[in-house]
Amino acid sequence: MTDMATTAGENGSSRNWTFLTNHGHVLLAIARNPTTRLRDVADEVGVTERAAQAIVADLEAGGYLRRTRVGRRNEYTINPSGHFRHPAEADQQVGALLALFTGEPIGNSTVNS
Repeated sequence: MTDMATTAGENGSSRNWTFLTNHGHVLLAIARNPTTRLRDVADEVGVTERAAQAIVADLEAGGYLRRTRVGRRNEYTINPSGHFRHPAEADQQVGALLALFTGEPIGNSTVNS
């Protein structure tokens, strides 16, 4: 995991923040590395494995990915046509964001974890 940029607060304290949420980071990690495990996703994003599992469950419930058990692993199918949840971006599909960060157009791709 890389260090996050910090911003000095009004009282001299520093705060870490990023433009993307952990949900966005998890979806990107899965899109970038089709053979990744949730343990590796958690390390990359900087969350616990349990948090990564909860985020994947949220993304699945929201229709952004589908999880299928294959042997001892999970296989994920990303839905790039899912729309952003915030009203300001609700007209945009998450596939465009994934393509921006992965450098490849994201179709209904299948990835393993």
